[in-house]
Amino acid sequence: MFNYVARESKRFITRCVNTWEGIAITWKDEASFPQWVVINIISITLTFVFPISTTQQALLIALGLLILVVELLNTAIEACIDRISDDIHPLSKKAKDAGCAAVALTAITGLIVWIIVLCGLYA
Repeated sequence: MFNYVARESKRFITRCVNTWEGIAITWKDEASFPQWVVINIISITLTFVFPISTTQQALLIALGLLILVVELLNTAIEACIDRISDDIHPLSKKAKDAGCAAVALTAITGLIVWIIVLCGLYA
């Protein structure tokens, strides 16, 4: 049992370090990631300003964080494509454009939910 705990503790620490490195390199290399972080800070702050339910607050915060998750995945896709080749290829464009679209659709979803919540406040 002790060996299991020791082994898994080491793996957990490694995962935490890798997570931090992934966030840090994305922050440094992708201009949109820090922008989404700032938007999230504003959005999360606003969830405490408006008189909304905790369920609405949780949903809005979760959607904001989901945008960051999708942006990280998009960055991973782009890095993999760039690692394979710098050549312009239709499949590379397809993968990169799909990743970008995923970020955009997630952001649009968050915006729609914000609009619905705010319309509910003033209806």
